[in-house]
Amino acid sequence: MKKYLDINVYDALQERLKYLFDNFDNIYISFSGGKDSGLLLNMVLDYKRKHNINRKIGVFHQDFEAQYQATTDYVESMFLNNLDDIEPYWCCIPMGSRCAVSNFQMYWYPWDDEKTEDEWVRPMPKHPFIINLYNHHFDFYKYKMAQEDFYHEFGFWYARQHKGKTVCLLGIRADESLNRYRAYTNERKKTFGKGKWTTKLGKDFYNAYPLYDWTTKDVWIANGKFEYEYNKIYDLFYKAGLSIHQMRVASPYHESAKEHLNLYRILDPKTWVKVVARVQGANFGAIYGNTKILGSRRFELPPGHTWRSYVKFLLATLPDDVRENYIKKFKTSIRFWWKHGGVVNEAAIKELESCNYHIRNNGKSNYHSDKDKIIFLGTPDDTDDIKSTIDIPSWKRMAICILKNDHLCKHMGFAQTKKQTERERILIEKYKNL
Repeated sequence: MKKYLDINVYDALQERLKYLFDNFDNIYISFSGGKDSGLLLNMVLDYKRKHNINRKIGVFHQDFEAQYQATTDYVESMFLNNLDDIEPYWCCIPMGSRCAVSNFQMYWYPWDDEKTEDEWVRPMPKHPFIINLYNHHFDFYKYKMAQEDFYHEFGFWYARQHKGKTVCLLGIRADESLNRYRAYTNERKKTFGKGKWTTKLGKDFYNAYPLYDWTTKDVWIANGKFEYEYNKIYDLFYKAGLSIHQMRVASPYHESAKEHLNLYRILDPKTWVKVVARVQGANFGAIYGNTKILGSRRFELPPGHTWRSYVKFLLATLPDDVRENYIKKFKTSIRFWWKHGGVVNEAAIKELESCNYHIRNNGKSNYHSDKDKIIFLGTPDDTDDIKSTIDIPSWKRMAICILKNDHLCKHMGFAQTKKQTERERILIEKYKNL
């Protein structure tokens, strides 16, 4: 295991757990069924039992309906085998989930009550602690609300239901992705105490990331050393030739998992039959999700096209609602770079100038940054000859967004703001019956 000057990550975790149990009245874990949240749940339960802590730990599982049978088996086992120590929240509720395998469905809805049960990927679990559309007591729930909103609002609801300071534990590790690293290092966030491994969300409500400094290797060493129960889909991933860093447990239609969608056909054929029928475009995504057709690899511009003309061609092939979504994003990006400009590092500016891009340098952006703000006097067709940054606009980036079914246009640097979240909620409501 990774070791600092005088402590390894396991001992550091024990100190963090002690700090959490000493300072928070209520603790719940966000449990996906993956390796990280599974290890965290096992270790928290171990700590609780070792120190004879009587209070129960909340366990929140947001069930996306479409998942490997091995994941369902693992989640079920972890709930049933630990009921004496946990307060279970296994949620099977219709919610809007972004769909990256189809240009015809921006969202799909797990546990959609407008579908027959035969159309669901799997039957709804029957345990008495299962929370569904008809028995929930969530005052925040809005029909088919966005999955991110459901997750976010559940935390505040849980905190309101329990007196005292509340913390949600997440199995986020900084080496998993840049976004997860940022969740830990964000200098502007408020924390509980001095450590950056907590984030204040509201009055007496926090997130905590006690596994933030663990590596993937550390996770599997701990599972082996302590003989913890884990999701056996990882064994099948290994047999399929994936490295430990490629193994992901996620909704098969999500952008982070679409490249591995075809694994369902190989590893869980019974589930695959339902997965491919559940969302329009899933079979196409499985076949081409790891190819240049969906933008996962380098690809060439079709003959006779510029990237600008190719974008217009692609837009013309889309349903009206999906096309309008992209057009709004693209127009926002074009206006931003034409009117306001964005910060670019010095090396990129020299490359842009040497390649004769039509730009205007407006000087330093503000006193917090030493980067210059650059305005583009026209959107480049592509910026393949710029090597020092990818954060500049081009028609090629727009085309890749369409090819990737990237409805949020993350490839162009868009993030989900509060305003965009509200717009997403309105879109979900508008198109929920499609």
